[in-house]
Amino acid sequence: MDETPEIVAIDPRSAEALQLIRALSEELASRYDYSDDGSGNFQPKDALSERSAFLIARLGVRVVGCGALRPLTHDVAEIKRMFVVPECRGRGYAKLILRELERVARQAGFTMVRLETADRQPEAIRLYEHAGYHHIPNFGIYVSSKRSVCFEKEL
Repeated sequence: MDETPEIVAIDPRSAEALQLIRALSEELASRYDYSDDGSGNFQPKDALSERSAFLIARLGVRVVGCGALRPLTHDVAEIKRMFVVPECRGRGYAKLILRELERVARQAGFTMVRLETADRQPEAIRLYEHAGYHHIPNFGIYVSSKRSVCFEKEL
């Protein structure tokens, strides 16, 4: 890893958060050839509820990544909006964000985390597999999605 980013919780409605959410939405729209309104089934308010979080990774004043956590049930949280800017990939930043989201989830009383990625994101699939996540049947809004790849990890 080049530098270790500072990972902090911020308001998901802030300019930094919205910048990263927009960049992720643009990348997904390009990768999957569709128009994305920027929500990706995630609204900033999702990370404002009790037991939720929106984290960013920052190198000095530059934001380089993000991830969010929102409750699914009393015991299960969902990880959303995992993203590292393209020029900073391959440095372990996503792994650090993921670990911090898991720590926050445990601290909030969750015993399990789930997430969804998609079939054209092999780097994300590898990240989750290497972090101890296992494949599960598609859940929630992803049940009928042919592109979705869902994971779960016990905390």
